[in-house]
Amino acid sequence: MGTKTVDETGVKTDERKTDEPTEAAASTEAAEATEASEAAEKAGTDTPDGTDTPDDADTPEDADVTGKTDGTDGTEAGPTGVGQGAGAVVSAGLGIVSLTGSWVGTVASARESLMGQLQTSSSSDVGTLIEKGYGNAWQATAMWGGIFALVALIVGVVVLARPAFGAPGRPQAPWIKSVAWAGVALGVIGLLLAVLKYTDVLLGLPATG
Repeated sequence: MGTKTVDETGVKTDERKTDEPTEAAASTEAAEATEASEAAEKAGTDTPDGTDTPDDADTPEDADVTGKTDGTDGTEAGPTGVGQGAGAVVSAGLGIVSLTGSWVGTVASARESLMGQLQTSSSSDVGTLIEKGYGNAWQATAMWGGIFALVALIVGVVVLARPAFGAPGRPQAPWIKSVAWAGVALGVIGLLLAVLKYTDVLLGLPATG
């Protein structure tokens, strides 16, 4: 029961009844604030199972960096085979020149023919005229063809033998072997034909008797 008081105007007021609603409202607000704080603490501390990120887990960036590093550490600088390929092509080219002729051989042949004409006269016999005018010129052509064939043979052999003196475990490219063998074969054929022509065994001078 509240106590009744009389104010100066003579109106009776109930002090107890006036204070009870205020205290009840304050208690309700305090309880709600406490429950809210507890709920917030619970939500902040509890995490679902399996959501923790392990400290030792590798990130994609780390994995990429590791993979790239491992791949580059194992590589070693070595010969690329460019020089061997160039040598094989040069060998084959020289072998073809030894068979088809070159401007050097043509000039040498013309020079020998001119010298033969200067060394002979109209009174010379036919055999001398043929030998000086044609024989020496043909031999000059055969000689230069043999020189080109010999160089082609040497270059081809060097290219084929190069892997034996290079880095072990690095096979020679098949196309390099094929071209080098072609150069060697053409060099052998050109050298053989040059020797036969120079000695007049092949396409010798016609008989004058």
